[in-house]
Amino acid sequence: MKVLVAGANGQVGQHIVRLLAERDHQVQAMIRDQDQAQRLRELGGEPVVADLEGDVSHTVEGSDAVIFSAGGGPGSGPEKKETVDYGGASKLIQAAIEHGVNRYLMVSTVGAQDPENANEKMQPYLRAKARADEELKHSGLDYTIVRPGPLTDEQGTGRIDASTELGRRKEIPREDVARTIVVALEQRNTVGKTFEVFAGDTPVEEALESL
Repeated sequence: MKVLVAGANGQVGQHIVRLLAERDHQVQAMIRDQDQAQRLRELGGEPVVADLEGDVSHTVEGSDAVIFSAGGGPGSGPEKKETVDYGGASKLIQAAIEHGVNRYLMVSTVGAQDPENANEKMQPYLRAKARADEELKHSGLDYTIVRPGPLTDEQGTGRIDASTELGRRKEIPREDVARTIVVALEQRNTVGKTFEVFAGDTPVEEALESL
């Protein structure tokens, strides 16, 4: 499968690129800076230079699926959350529709179901994620929305706790988020699903099959 990964140079994104390549997918790794290209090639991706705050419509051409794992970053302000976390996701949703790319997976976050309940600093981020999720749900695309808990840099275990019952909170290694996304891409029962994912005891494949 030919897969476009937006946010490929991010910490989760790099894991996604590597795991997709290991499973023999053809990976188009979207990056903003040409200097990041060599690292993505080493992980098994083919770099595609594009800025989510600019024109990205051409990046999805010929793809079978889009994975959105991009974000403005923890140090960015509300404007960047709007233009990247929401705006970038929205642009790729529209591009996927225009180019007939029916599969779209979103790396979202816990708390996106109720942004107003969060602290003031987190609200712009959660609102942007919530808007992107809602737009994807109503896009007509074969979507999957994955909402991980707080991310850690611990080595992944390949075991998770996944549930469509939203509202819980627990940490999860970034590598296990990436593995969840890659397996979700391959499992058709995840289409049309929004679910949270945390560190757990169930193998990823088994956890997603039970959704």
